[in-house]
Amino acid sequence: MTRFSKTRFYKNLAIFFALLGPGIITGSVDNDAGGITTYSVAGAMYGYGMIWTLIPSLLVLLVIQEMNARMGIVTGKGLSDLIRENAGVKVTFFIFIGLLLSNIGNTTTEFAGVAGSMEIFGVSKYISVPLAAFIVWFLVVKGTYQIAERIFLIFSASLLTYVISALMAKPDWGEIGTAIIRPGIELNTQSLTVIIALVGTTIAPWMQFYMQSSVIEKGLEMKSYKFTVLDIIIGCIVTVVVAFFIMVACGSTLYPNGIEISEAKDAALSLEPLAGRLASHVFAFGLFVASIFSATILPLATAFYVCEAFGFEAGIDKSWDEAREFYVLYTGIVVLSAIIILIPNAPLIDISIWSQVLNGILLPVVLVSMIFLINNKKIMGDYTNKLYQNIIGWGAVGALVILSIVLLILPLAGK
Repeated sequence: MTRFSKTRFYKNLAIFFALLGPGIITGSVDNDAGGITTYSVAGAMYGYGMIWTLIPSLLVLLVIQEMNARMGIVTGKGLSDLIRENAGVKVTFFIFIGLLLSNIGNTTTEFAGVAGSMEIFGVSKYISVPLAAFIVWFLVVKGTYQIAERIFLIFSASLLTYVISALMAKPDWGEIGTAIIRPGIELNTQSLTVIIALVGTTIAPWMQFYMQSSVIEKGLEMKSYKFTVLDIIIGCIVTVVVAFFIMVACGSTLYPNGIEISEAKDAALSLEPLAGRLASHVFAFGLFVASIFSATILPLATAFYVCEAFGFEAGIDKSWDEAREFYVLYTGIVVLSAIIILIPNAPLIDISIWSQVLNGILLPVVLVSMIFLINNKKIMGDYTNKLYQNIIGWGAVGALVILSIVLLILPLAGK
């Protein structure tokens, strides 16, 4: 390597690390308490048989996140702003009221993950949830975007503890390879529902708004876009790798022993007699990290896109007086979600189900709006989608629409 090429390499590496963040953070938050539960249940029910679903999930995530980042950099506006400007206030109002209610339910689920994981370590939810809520609130309200992003990146790296948990379960790698090529899963209502849940948990409406807002908050530009794309690719791969090892951990231990679970906490508890206490605690720690991470990002994303949609100031780097509505909304979501968890016999399962139903209804609307916007030359100029990008984009949207519809119809049909 010549001196010039070495200098160029180190310069590019420095630029990449400076721009690192939005893609990895957005992708990592996807592995929240709900996602971990879905992957754990799939591993417990079907062993390695559902790992193949991670391949189309990766492709969908890559396509959608790239479009979000490009649109944010080119326009300098959040997705909320663009939807309001092009769809009108009435349509925007109904979309964002639905998203607000959905994300309150999702954030409640994250605090349930905090409570469940800490109970494994002997910590009561009446201690862990209020403490986690305060940490989450303090990080955003009193911190800066740069500090928050660094902490989020550490959280993202911590999710790799699932790799350790899976390796301790001593998986059969040959069987895993065979299962990916030839899953051997009988297609029925149950297996189809699990497939839909696995693919659907990779992408959620809030992710599109957070990705675009974080790109703007970080001040990224098109001249360094190749580094942003690399950030997205790494984030998507890390997301799928974590999901892979969660499924491997449960597929190697719970499935052979016929152990059924209904939440991620059950998976952590069930691992102890099969793979040892350390594997169980590592799994529980991963659940805690994912839950508190997502409990920070979900209300943050919600506050971002609601304020953008209705023209209020938003941003971690702004003071309370500059972005009062933003901080009040963020605080309200965190406090309300934490209180719900502390209510004895709170209907957490119903909250989780209805928040996912709302996600399923709103996701196609958000994605269709996004693809129309990114193909509008008045908005994107020379950076509209190319033909192959539209084919992939509409194909992904079509698949997600079909999966969302089927996911809604199956329970209503009683199957």
